[in-house]
Amino acid sequence: MNKKLIRNIFFSLILLVTACSYEPIFSNKDYGFSLGNTSFFGDKEINRNIKNRLSFINKKTSLEKNESLIPNKKSFDLRINTIKEKKIISKDSKGDPLKFELVVLTNLKVFNKGKIILEREIEKSYIYNNVSDKFKLEEDEGIISENISENISETIISLILNLNDN
Repeated sequence: MNKKLIRNIFFSLILLVTACSYEPIFSNKDYGFSLGNTSFFGDKEINRNIKNRLSFINKKTSLEKNESLIPNKKSFDLRINTIKEKKIISKDSKGDPLKFELVVLTNLKVFNKGKIILEREIEKSYIYNNVSDKFKLEEDEGIISENISENISETIISLILNLNDN
């Protein structure tokens, strides 16, 4: 009985591990467009995170064997200007901050063949509590900035995909 149970668990584990078809979301997806010249202005940290997220599109495009075989493959140029602002939302009775809001404002211009085809302002924000440990607060703000940057990148990809469908 004990050997059967162990054998069944062993085969179940093997089945679960081999049946999993994990696939990264951005690495294998063909978006149907490529990004040409992308220029960034403003906050360096936010821009670096957005650039890293958007680089998946160009990596996929460069891995394709023959780009001319893909019909209607458009190339878009981007101009991205970001502004990051940290605001105090609430204070305690002593005047010390209790809550902060991190706001990232992104001005996006999408060009195709030198003409502006989309101009959009994207604003993302996040409210978080103050922490007495300033190192921990700075670390949390870095994580929040990275998450907001990822969200902005997904919005940019979505906007371009909607353009490409038209």
